[in-house]
Amino acid sequence: MTTPSGPEGFGLPDVEKLTRLANQFFHDWPGKDAATSAPFPQDLRSDVPLGRTFAPSLALPGEAELKALLDSLSPAVPTWSEASLFSPSVPAFGAPFDVNLVRQDFPILQEQINGRQLVWLDNAATTQKPQAVIDRLKYFYEHENSNIHRAAHELAARATDAYEEAREKVRGFLNASSVKEIVFVRGATEAINLVAQSWGRQFIGKDDEIVITWLEHHANIVPWQQLANEKGARLRVAPVDDNGQVLLDEYTKLLGSKTRLVAFPQVSNALGTITPAKQMIETAHAVGAKVLLDGAQSVSHMPVNVQDLNADWFVFSGHKIFAPTGIGVLYGREALLNQAPPWQAGGNMITDVTFERSLFQPAPGRFEAGTGNIADAVGLGAALDYVNKIGLHRIEEYEHQLLLYATRLLQEIPGLKLIGTAPEKAGVLSFVLNGHRTEDIGTALNQEGIAVRAGHHCAQPILRRFGVESTVRPSLAFYNTCADIDRLIVALGRIATHRIAP
Repeated sequence: MTTPSGPEGFGLPDVEKLTRLANQFFHDWPGKDAATSAPFPQDLRSDVPLGRTFAPSLALPGEAELKALLDSLSPAVPTWSEASLFSPSVPAFGAPFDVNLVRQDFPILQEQINGRQLVWLDNAATTQKPQAVIDRLKYFYEHENSNIHRAAHELAARATDAYEEAREKVRGFLNASSVKEIVFVRGATEAINLVAQSWGRQFIGKDDEIVITWLEHHANIVPWQQLANEKGARLRVAPVDDNGQVLLDEYTKLLGSKTRLVAFPQVSNALGTITPAKQMIETAHAVGAKVLLDGAQSVSHMPVNVQDLNADWFVFSGHKIFAPTGIGVLYGREALLNQAPPWQAGGNMITDVTFERSLFQPAPGRFEAGTGNIADAVGLGAALDYVNKIGLHRIEEYEHQLLLYATRLLQEIPGLKLIGTAPEKAGVLSFVLNGHRTEDIGTALNQEGIAVRAGHHCAQPILRRFGVESTVRPSLAFYNTCADIDRLIVALGRIATHRIAP
């Protein structure tokens, strides 16, 4: 993975200048003895130390000066202006990444919350939608709305074309070999359940084994747990180390002749850990197991090539990649999809029905019973167009620099502990703060217009592995800026020095 050596070209502030000036403000601040004096964490993907920063209380004299400093060093946020459906404001591929230009395409980022401009740091839960996606949905309902595949009239043809064009966009985005391998579902959760209830029910039997990891979202635990209970199979779990990385030796020991399926995330939603997916898939295939890769948290942060990864199934949700809610994708090898019986039955998935028997469409139609989420599939296609125009490599590089910036500052807040510090990590920053309940921190940040997730993130086992029941989880997207991080740091510094929990 190529990572730029510094913040140049990404609109990030000069951290060394920030360090020098901030230390002038906080040389004698009363809380300094409680702060860590350890150096900055190393670059999360290199062995190069990145220097030191300050540990402010941010509630003492000098706060106004620091805020002015942070504002001067951070990218300004321009006033939003409407973007054309076919000409979004994103910079052309190959041009320098301009986060301020990108932000113009997301009208909700100008929303006022409690009198302050919204800072959206809840991207692991859902991402905001660019104007191009909003306009595409509007255009569909104004000019194309119809059911698909079932009529000879003009609107049916338009809707069918738009829907199937979206399928082709997903195929290209994932580098699948055929559109027959792309099934539209409601989201990653439904996709996992589909595989469990169709392929799993047919091919998992008594005493077979299903291997998952401690990193799983509940959606990649419960369906396999239920299937194992129903079939008399065994669910086995690969452990992680104290940084949140899968222990590969222990994972390999779990695999054997009884292993029928391995399921794990490409990126952990609770910790941000990036798993060595390709290596883990190869190891599972070596014992004859099939592999489902959960891409819900990876598709918006890094390029995904399903042929290179060689997963048997790959799942993701549209709303995690700037598309509407209620639409998602199951990629599956064509032969595997056609081996499995339909999960749901009804219209659109049959070729012929009598009272004695029914014949089903091949994939993907056999898994798309009834009227699907046509408009939002089209919206997903528009979102992928938008992301492709920017370029996922540029998004990945920018977000990595933003992650480093946020990590440095968070680790200097007294009493704050990051949960999940794997060397390979996406833009998730789970933490706890001594003396403060996570839900109270989330509420206090909301008063400042800052949206984060506070809770167990539907990932209770991995949080309990680290001895906590919940965390505060800021999570990043490419429209976030250092100014967003600065507002978070100022607010958390204020919270850290004033108890908000009994």
